[in-house]
Amino acid sequence: MTSHSDFGERTPGSQVAEVFADQIRGKTILITGVSPKGIGASTAINFASQSPGLLILASRTRSKVQEVADEIHKKYPQTKVSIVTIDLSSQQSIRKAAIEVEAITDRLDILVNNAGICVTTRSATPEGIEQQFGTNHIGPFLFTNLLLPLLKNAAETNPPGATRIVNLTSAGHRLSPIRWSDYNFEPKQVPPEEDHLPLKGAFAKCTPDGYNGIVTYAQSKTANILFTVYLQKHLPQQGISSYVLHPGSIETDLSRDQDDELSHQFYSVAKYWKTPDEGSSTTLVAALDPALNETKGLYLVDCQIAEAYYHATDPVAADRLWKLSEELVGDKFELKA
Repeated sequence: MTSHSDFGERTPGSQVAEVFADQIRGKTILITGVSPKGIGASTAINFASQSPGLLILASRTRSKVQEVADEIHKKYPQTKVSIVTIDLSSQQSIRKAAIEVEAITDRLDILVNNAGICVTTRSATPEGIEQQFGTNHIGPFLFTNLLLPLLKNAAETNPPGATRIVNLTSAGHRLSPIRWSDYNFEPKQVPPEEDHLPLKGAFAKCTPDGYNGIVTYAQSKTANILFTVYLQKHLPQQGISSYVLHPGSIETDLSRDQDDELSHQFYSVAKYWKTPDEGSSTTLVAALDPALNETKGLYLVDCQIAEAYYHATDPVAADRLWKLSEELVGDKFELKA
């Protein structure tokens, strides 16, 4: 249980930040995927409202993240803000960004892996990984592990579990498990347990080369949850907790690659649409609520603990994904103290 059962789908993030102001004040917080009008920007602004010690904004386009930093400076001039440029589709960029963060601070109290993409045409990362799997999962996997020493430093002085790794996923994770036999969606024939759920309408459409962006997006979102399963298994004994959340349906630049037919289908299946401020509220609960210092649940929706689809919560699959991810980044990461 979270500490505020009254928080829900329409709770603004600004309210959550005010309620948990003591958990923000003086903290060093990093958020990826910060650009104007998105939930990353709203999350950053709401953190900034309660006097963090340092707010690090990481995003691919410096001019866009600078807009958010300028807005924060205008509204909350007392808040210290640093900018780091990162392209989560590029492992070289991620490693460079991690070094920049280490030069800025020696501790990290809260890491919010907010960035993500949703595309409908085939492309690959510089390392040859399918773009959505590479950006939405492999990118945060590598970045988080590279920043883990800073999180461990913070955990030494924070209450157990107050140091947080927060990952954003989507309710769309239910559409596809990890396609172990074809995670690059070439597409190859996969066994039934690796195949996606039946799709209809625009969700079922593939490009002429067989690429389905909805399935690959769903796979990457399942990976976000399995990544969190692994973190929850290994990090609490080091004072670090981790949660994953679905922020809700919010109209942002994430949908810019969608055609009218696909956008219409998304609108038809969404129960309701949130403002970016409302979309940031579940992130803030997952990052700040002291009731979650001791691991309670895994997945949050509308500011409360919810149930993720079964294929995204299997600890065996979480271990398997961790090993695959290590192979794809060419590194081994030991989470033991």
